[in-house]
Amino acid sequence: MNQTQTHPKVVVVGAGWAGLGATYHLAQQGYNVTLLEAGGYPGGLVAGWKTAQGRSVEAGIHGFWYPYRNIFALIKHLGLNPFTDWTCSCQYSPAGLEVESPIFQQKSRLPTPLGTFLYTRFKRLPLSDRLSALPLLYAVIDFDNSDAAWRRYDPVTARELFKQFGVSARLYKESFEPMLLVGLFAPGEQCSAAAALGMLYYFILAHQPDFDVVWCRGTVGEMIFRSWVEQIEQAGGRVLTQRRVTDVMIKTHAGEDAKPQINGVACGEEVFEADAVIFAVGVTGMQKIVSSSATLRQFPEFCNLMNLRAIDVLATRLWFDRKVPIPLPSNACFGFDATTGWTFFDLNALHDEWKDAPGSVIEADFYHANQLLPMDDKDIIAKVHRDLTTCVPQFRHAKVIDSSVVRLPKAVTHFSPGSYPFMLPGRTSLANGFMSGDWIVTRHGSWSQEKAYVTGLEAANRVIEQLGVGMPADIIGVEPDESHIEFARHANRTIRDWTSRWLPTPWLP
Repeated sequence: MNQTQTHPKVVVVGAGWAGLGATYHLAQQGYNVTLLEAGGYPGGLVAGWKTAQGRSVEAGIHGFWYPYRNIFALIKHLGLNPFTDWTCSCQYSPAGLEVESPIFQQKSRLPTPLGTFLYTRFKRLPLSDRLSALPLLYAVIDFDNSDAAWRRYDPVTARELFKQFGVSARLYKESFEPMLLVGLFAPGEQCSAAAALGMLYYFILAHQPDFDVVWCRGTVGEMIFRSWVEQIEQAGGRVLTQRRVTDVMIKTHAGEDAKPQINGVACGEEVFEADAVIFAVGVTGMQKIVSSSATLRQFPEFCNLMNLRAIDVLATRLWFDRKVPIPLPSNACFGFDATTGWTFFDLNALHDEWKDAPGSVIEADFYHANQLLPMDDKDIIAKVHRDLTTCVPQFRHAKVIDSSVVRLPKAVTHFSPGSYPFMLPGRTSLANGFMSGDWIVTRHGSWSQEKAYVTGLEAANRVIEQLGVGMPADIIGVEPDESHIEFARHANRTIRDWTSRWLPTPWLP
């Protein structure tokens, strides 16, 4: 970059949490930022839109959990008030109600994981099965989100992990696998044990309130992203939709150790000059870019992305002719399909738009929905109605008067066993090319939307470090481990280090 240039050009690819986060901060720091979004709306998977009848829909409902410290700080900074109060949740099986989760902040604080264990109300699962999870606490302690821990646990399936540590078959089927189906979006035999431990610790086990959740009082696109994009544009950033990246241009410098640099991003015939580029798309989006880019295909790290997978999602919304009383607004379900988890939400309780609607408005989202996507819309809606009736029998007498079906093939990251070595870190072999998203390797410790936003800020900070303009973003760390967990992890690392020096390791890593 010309050192006299005061407004370096940065291109950000993808307008989800990561891309918007990076763009917003860089625009505030005086960068000439262009955000390119392949779709028609900013927001990626959480962008909402209207049906032909003018009703709001979105690609699935997204919760905002207690540990989302950076997102909550952003919302406060933007001056928005998009969220519900903290909500309780239920879990259903074909046998009926299985679990009720309270608002854990309202309970007396206990050392983790006692609060989660004692305050969660299991309706059928015997205490003896719940106690079978105790040996698994060693794996929770041993997995500290370090690179070494990921490499130890990533080749193992979550199901193998739970079996090795003596988790009962019933506890696995009625508790752990349902959490995997709606947390990592796949059954345990298809989930990395490392990802399972990381997700469970972040959302449930690290601190008693971590499972508490709020929801947007409308679509995330309307309640958050629209205002966010407006503030990005007011700060001087450009947000361009319908721009699908097809290639990048690079230049090389003399010198054995010099890395190539990106100097342009192509969307077909349209080219955007760049002093730095941030990729902020999901796995599937990045694979499409690599497939079309003769430049990126020269680099093994980008070709290796083809080893990663993504998971099909089905999002449905049903409008009924009458109000059906639903015990709690957010609900997770298991056991209806062997490899699919699903959730349903009472939008009359969560969304302002439907608060006074004469009939129930229900969002039902299915994960690992491979077998559902080929079905006709009418058959999908009939299935959703049947499954809802199994959970809440009063739906039997309600009639569906309108519906929406959104198919999302390969939409969310699949943290499959053995996937970790192919996930990219924030820095790449392109000197000014940076990565962000919920599938990028980071030591921050967050997951899902919070991780995407955090990695977007991390990428923005790398741009600032390299180009030397502006102040880095403040990134709030995850809440520190509780003292007994910190002590146990320190002791475990000490013992592991000592034994590795003096004793051979006969097991596979």
